[in-house]
Amino acid sequence: MTSTEAGGAAGVGALAWRGGFGRLWCAAAVSRFGDALRGTALPLLAYGLTDSPLLISLVTVCGFLPWLFFGLMGGAVADRVDQRRAMWAVDVLRGLLVAGFALAVALGRARIGLLLTLAFALTTLQTLFDNAATALLPSVVPKESLGTANARLITGQELVGRFVGGPVAPALIGSAAALPFAADAATYLVAAALVASLRTAAPPRPRAAAGRTLRREIADGIRALWRDRVLRAFCLSVALGNIGIGALIATLVVIVRGWLGAGDVGYAVVTTGYGAGTVLGGLLAGQMVAAAGGRARTLLLAGLLQSAVLVSFGTVRALWPAALALGLFGFAGAVWNVLETTVVQQRSPEGMVGRISSAFRTVSIAGTPLGALLGGAVAATLGANAPALLAAALVGLGTLVLIPAVRAGDSTSSDSGQIPHTVP
Repeated sequence: MTSTEAGGAAGVGALAWRGGFGRLWCAAAVSRFGDALRGTALPLLAYGLTDSPLLISLVTVCGFLPWLFFGLMGGAVADRVDQRRAMWAVDVLRGLLVAGFALAVALGRARIGLLLTLAFALTTLQTLFDNAATALLPSVVPKESLGTANARLITGQELVGRFVGGPVAPALIGSAAALPFAADAATYLVAAALVASLRTAAPPRPRAAAGRTLRREIADGIRALWRDRVLRAFCLSVALGNIGIGALIATLVVIVRGWLGAGDVGYAVVTTGYGAGTVLGGLLAGQMVAAAGGRARTLLLAGLLQSAVLVSFGTVRALWPAALALGLFGFAGAVWNVLETTVVQQRSPEGMVGRISSAFRTVSIAGTPLGALLGGAVAATLGANAPALLAAALVGLGTLVLIPAVRAGDSTSSDSGQIPHTVP
């Protein structure tokens, strides 16, 4: 870590509890707690409303499709508006929607169509919220501290969602079917109040030319992503990896229960190992960058580690090695996610963070449902462990795609291993 980065890390440490970043972190953690409650309750409610596996699976589909339809638009809007106001307004709207749904559940009026509509609407609003949050962060913390800030955000959300929200959700569901949704609505409103209380100036944005349309601004963001050699390689790498990860996620229960022969307890052990690894990876991301000699080398090491442990997960037929493998997979994935977000924020020109990050997200997320379908197909034809090996191959291929950009970084950066902002 350079002296500048060390100073930035210290700066974020001060901001974490006394400045705007502290409020932003708390808002993210509170919102993630509510997401965990809703994420657990929605599939269970769907299962009680219909016996159609297709309709139940559509709950997950509705969590992805809006990114493909509206993700690019959300990024363009995020670059046009005051991101802070957009975030709290979206959270207020989401809170009201979920509160209305909780009332419908309490009155026995919830139907599968209403549930699918809610899932689609919440994710549609999320496309604006997430892009606005990515664009806002560089104005809340110093640019050299973005890596530390992203690590703390990701770690806090994972910790609260998986180890607080996850265990609490069954107790709330057991008390009343509407309770998790009512609690989720409250977390949205609390998060909105925290974001609204930020006293952060909006990031500088170039004045839009007369006659500029959202379509042209979206196209500008896509061109900026494509012309940046590092971001282009990074985006392709993530897209390939996410196809594999989508295959793994969609068939994880099949791998654990069908191939490993583990029951519900075994499934909980494996997913807990993944969650613990993710939290640890977020906490140690900065140290990993320092130990590896820069972000570029850390990305390659994280990708190679993910590929290797997925091979182990798909070949070693025992529960505890599988839990360890997914723990390491989660660790490397968290490090990768921290660096991914930071690189996009630091390499995007001022006023284009929302559009570039939305284009990046849209391409990345598109691979997940494709991978889910592919995972089910290979599991049915080649065996229950095949999706894990497919994921290993695709994550490894995605890592190889990144090598030319990393080599360019090593040859042009004075800070060994850092990813420079090269001219396209």
